Amino acid sequence: MQTLLDVLNKTTRFFEEKGLENPRLNAELLFANVLECQRLDLYLQFERLMDEDTLASLRPLVLRRSRREPLQYILGETDFFNGLLKIDERALIPRPETEEMVELAIRKLTAPPDSILDLGTGSGAIAVALARHYANARVVAVDHSSKALELARENIRAAGLAERVKTIRSHWFDQVEGVFDLIISNPPYLSAEEWENTQPEVRLHEPCEALVAEDSGLACLNLIIDRAGDYLSPSGLIVLESGLDQHESLTARAAKAGYQKIESIKDLGGRNRFIVLESL
Repeated sequence: MQTLLDVLNKTTRFFEEKGLENPRLNAELLFANVLECQRLDLYLQFERLMDEDTLASLRPLVLRRSRREPLQYILGETDFFNGLLKIDERALIPRPETEEMVELAIRKLTAPPDSILDLGTGSGAIAVALARHYANARVVAVDHSSKALELARENIRAAGLAERVKTIRSHWFDQVEGVFDLIISNPPYLSAEEWENTQPEVRLHEPCEALVAEDSGLACLNLIIDRAGDYLSPSGLIVLESGLDQHESLTARAAKAGYQKIESIKDLGGRNRFIVLESL
């Protein structure tokens, strides 16, 4: 009978052969999931013998990951802004940059917002994070995908936020009413060419419509910039995540739309990532 360490080492080598980044980390997270323990707890039981039932549970997960299915979809959850979210192929996996955007919005707001609009909510990650942070805020989470909204509602209910976070199926602003102190969005911003060059985890498994936009990735961002002013309170703020080479075009668009203040802000990697706009 093989020990946990034996099987872990074999799995790591298998993932290396398949070209996975961080093969050891991937293996450890899958093992921890099957053994229902924390990843670091594995180090305390390397000599544990792996019975056939445990191996039978592990094998299909290892196979799925070897086929480049994202680890988060296999585990069925992901961490986001100090909370755990359910995640599957109905929605985009929240990225660290989007977590940065939430932190940026909190820093930029001069007072707690009464109302927040999350455009393209996907899994509901941004809506849930901000509703948790601002206990008195009314949050509206919008998505055009009914499947994504189903997932968002599951996360909203699991967080105990169903009374304060409303979901709307809408193509951006089409079904939205009222004004908001914060409008925030991580919209699709990849070009079709960029999509074709993404990692297999992204290209083969994540929803294309949540990532790719027309007009070289600018279409959705331009639409939001053009229309958001009509839904923004007098002291409101717009915070957008964008592509790395889009800021010159987006800031020019925002200036033409008449926003009072326009900021292009880098992410932690020093790349142009976020656009912050203040009221018209």
